[in-house]
Amino acid sequence: MEELKTVNTHNQNNDVESENEDDKPMLSSQALAALQEFFDQQNQNQTLDAETAESESHTVALVSENWRLSQFWYDALTAETIANEVVSLCSDSFSRVACVACPTLYAYIKKIGPNVAAQILEYDERFGQYGSDFTFYDYNQPEDLPLELKHAFNIVIADPPYLSKECLEKVTQTVSFLVRPGDSFLLLLTGEVQKDRAAELLGLRPCGFRPQHSSKLGNEFRLFTNYDPGTRLGGWELEE
Repeated sequence: MEELKTVNTHNQNNDVESENEDDKPMLSSQALAALQEFFDQQNQNQTLDAETAESESHTVALVSENWRLSQFWYDALTAETIANEVVSLCSDSFSRVACVACPTLYAYIKKIGPNVAAQILEYDERFGQYGSDFTFYDYNQPEDLPLELKHAFNIVIADPPYLSKECLEKVTQTVSFLVRPGDSFLLLLTGEVQKDRAAELLGLRPCGFRPQHSSKLGNEFRLFTNYDPGTRLGGWELEE
């Protein structure tokens, strides 16, 4: 009798398991497909987040823009492209770079070429964080600068804060104060409207490369140089 009871109990357990299996909810093929699509999207989002984090690791942290000071930072591609150009121009230990009112470029130059001797000339004293590399600069006083900076740089990059004739004329005075006599490199970033003045005041020509800002501006900006970059920077534009 004990053996029979055991068998009957086993059969009853099987019947319960069978009923439980029948009671389990089953997803339709459409629901399974939707669930799989959800998981695929989650994986894709995680991949994109990882790529974004990797991309952001190549950017440089900057202080926030102050529009009252006409500050508009360049986007990472523009800053990296021009900074790489400047670093390539630093052919020896005697090379010195002056960044006039263009802190974005200074920051990227120091990231790409930490040993490059670069000076930032800026009105915004927040950039005093760069220590001895910082020099206070007011374009309204174009030559009110330390004498040790006079004719000390063979590479000068300037980004006048305003798109006016007066501002470019005063920045031109600053460039003349800073630049080393002889073979020196000048790079100017300013609006397309300054094209003729850039040629007249500094003998510069536009390059094919078009600078872009993180904040979209209505004015088209250009890069002008006093030297032919060849295949770099889109080369000099052909004269009309």
